[in-house]
Amino acid sequence: MIYSYYPGCTNKSTGIDYDISFKAVCSKLDIEIEEVKNWICCGASSAHSSSKLLPIILTIQNLAQIEKANLSEVVVPCVGCYYRFKKSIHETGDDPALLETVSGIIGYQFQNKVKVLNPLEIIDDNVRLLISKRQKKDLSDIRMVCYYGCVLTRPPKIMQFDSCAYPTRMDEVLKIVGINTLKWSHKTECCGVSLSFTRSDIVMRLTNDILEDAQGVGADAIVVACPLCYLNIDTRQQDINKKYGKNYNIPVLYFTQVLGLALGCSPKELGLEKNFMNASSLLGRIIDF
Repeated sequence: MIYSYYPGCTNKSTGIDYDISFKAVCSKLDIEIEEVKNWICCGASSAHSSSKLLPIILTIQNLAQIEKANLSEVVVPCVGCYYRFKKSIHETGDDPALLETVSGIIGYQFQNKVKVLNPLEIIDDNVRLLISKRQKKDLSDIRMVCYYGCVLTRPPKIMQFDSCAYPTRMDEVLKIVGINTLKWSHKTECCGVSLSFTRSDIVMRLTNDILEDAQGVGADAIVVACPLCYLNIDTRQQDINKKYGKNYNIPVLYFTQVLGLALGCSPKELGLEKNFMNASSLLGRIIDF
């Protein structure tokens, strides 16, 4: 089966290591992906602040391209894009007049035939056994916490992804390769990513709480599935150390990077050289970095 693939703007810029590692894992697991032809920004992080209609138009335009390609499922790694896709489908499904308006603007009668998936869904549901068979590296002595953030599971009526209070899907995926995923209280707490440029003081406080909890339970690394959350938690540690007198040095990895390591990918194949916090000590326990 071929999945349509919508990378989004972030995965082609600051989140390029998520894009790289996802494609590497897909290659190892025989998952075929086809990038959406002529994809455009879905407006996830900005369009909704200026117009209610604009982000819906942008998203449905992308989904229309997938329908035209006769593909039934699209993988959307960025949680912001994933939410925007699902919300637009929900809104046009509930409002026939809105659907007609959007279809008229884009010049295509949207049929709502495309299922929107997060990478965790296709890896967990379809290739669990294949991961076990193709695992090359032992990660059983690594302790990690899975950070889902506040958007991946919320609002539950729209996202329909795991428990919104205490999700476990990422944990279960990592357990396939032997990772010891730890229980902690901040797996769905907000990191303040939408306030990154306007209220960095709030972002620093929220991210400090997340790092403090991860360090407190003894995590060797924080694993994420969102390029925006990744940016906050990975790049702000040094500033938080200065502000709060902490000593955080916690590697932050995409779950695709962790899976890739287990499947025998090199750090370069997974974009690990792009991580802000040095992960070499952690990687040294798995491979020769």
